Amino acid sequence: MLGILLIYFIGKYYYKLAEAFDKNCWVFAILGVVVYYVGTAVGGFIIGMLNELFHWQLDFDNALLLSLIALPFGILFTWGLYMLLKKQWTDALPVIVDDIQDIGNRDL
Repeated sequence: MLGILLIYFIGKYYYKLAEAFDKNCWVFAILGVVVYYVGTAVGGFIIGMLNELFHWQLDFDNALLLSLIALPFGILFTWGLYMLLKKQWTDALPVIVDDIQDIGNRDL
């Protein structure tokens, strides 16, 4: 149940970001959810490799433990892409200059 809420909020924030910058909202909402799952998969791979390297003896049959371990990776990937898109789209906005003295100012 908590996973469904997490997916909902990830999609919602990506949807609102795309809406604010006049992009295709549903594509970016789905992209956010896909990036979350890719992040958890990469996290699971990293945990598996570290388990083999350091002989941690993790119980890979415990799905709850693995999902809790992989959760920060998914959130980190999602947050990273969100910030990257926000920065790229903010930098690409046109600057409207009303006066010749305002040409160098970026905070208009």
